Amino acid sequence: MAEHSVDRRPPVTGATQLAAVIGDPVRHSLSPTLLGAAFAETGLDWTYLALEVAAGAAGDAIGGMRSLGIAALSVTMPHKAAVAAAVDRCTADAAALGAVNCVVVVDGELVGHNTDGGGFLDGLAHDAGIDVAGRPVVVVGAGGAGRAVVRAVAGAGASEVVVVNRTMERAEAAAALAGPVGRPVDMATHASPGGVDSVLVEALAGAALVVNATSVGMAGVSLDGLPVDPELVGAGAVAVDLIYHPAETAWMAALRTRGIEAHGGLSMLVFQAARAFTLWTGVEAPVAAMDAAARTALAAR
Repeated sequence: MAEHSVDRRPPVTGATQLAAVIGDPVRHSLSPTLLGAAFAETGLDWTYLALEVAAGAAGDAIGGMRSLGIAALSVTMPHKAAVAAAVDRCTADAAALGAVNCVVVVDGELVGHNTDGGGFLDGLAHDAGIDVAGRPVVVVGAGGAGRAVVRAVAGAGASEVVVVNRTMERAEAAAALAGPVGRPVDMATHASPGGVDSVLVEALAGAALVVNATSVGMAGVSLDGLPVDPELVGAGAVAVDLIYHPAETAWMAALRTRGIEAHGGLSMLVFQAARAFTLWTGVEAPVAAMDAAARTALAAR
């Protein structure tokens, strides 16, 4: 993607629209970088801030959005569920996931969206050019990101969505989002004496797409960790690690050594923000400018 750096926005005035991200913590968020670059590139009279909102105060923040006339809101942890309960209504995706990452003002109503799943599919198409329709998928991890991916790939027509997690209850809840094609696997309690569930071995060997939706391998967590054994991933699969820092995790490096196509999570981050931008403004998001800004910011960390 080409790099962009020109800020085409007019000077800030009383007419400038305000958008923001709320979270706790939030100062590390790349959202101001991504959305700031989008507003700068398009020249829209908007500005974007990061607002630290303490856990438990999301409802107050939504009230503040109403009273202050904030035009748009991004939502990150730990507020996604609380915001889903505080907005006027949720889209089908946000309601099913019980999580909102983007609030849009529609005729005075605050509408909660979740752009994570759509952003994942957009990023997958951009990076790998594959369509999951009619193909088996394995998702490792049943947290918020994993749940969004499970619902998205099932909605895109995946033939099977195997959800792998260390607790069966969470795996079952996430797999239920895929409907009849969902299948949960408990990585911990159903392991064989050799340490690997035969169901998991079979699923990984036959998957067209394998997604790591855990934090294993993330900077600051465990850089050398592996969510699942890369040797078990079938040679024809595409792998996506939703981690975007570092740009190449140990798992991705091991897969690439075997000749398996592996991508990081930056595209999902960029495209979910791009979807939010378009929902807010009605303008096509400048994805190349957003991607370049994010890469520059990450390189400086």
